[in-house]
Amino acid sequence: QVQLVESGGGLVQAGGSLRISCAASGPGRTFSSYGLGWFRQAPGKEREFVAAISWRGVSTSYADSVKGRFTISRDDAKNTVYLQMNSLKHEDMAAYYCTAGAGLARREGPWNYWGQGTQVTVSS
Repeated sequence: QVQLVESGGGLVQAGGSLRISCAASGPGRTFSSYGLGWFRQAPGKEREFVAAISWRGVSTSYADSVKGRFTISRDDAKNTVYLQMNSLKHEDMAAYYCTAGAGLARREGPWNYWGQGTQVTVSS
């Protein structure tokens, strides 16, 4: 079982930047062997894919809505995955969830472990 704990959410002005983190812990497979991802969910909307990074950071994938503005990265020595968010827009406001699994799926189903989420609020 892998435990994922997000941090770094908060209030930011539109156009600003924020970096959120997700730390993993627990027994089992080596952290570096997991694919890692971020999803988000705004009030009244379904949870949607944001970004994912493969094991050892070989490949990344982004939703079209964040491509060019967000960057996912990982530090396997710290068992941590990051999401750097630049040029934030009001529509980026959501709860952001970290996830771990085997690949880079854009659907929730294939992901095995989920964090509790961290809120990102973007003011106009």
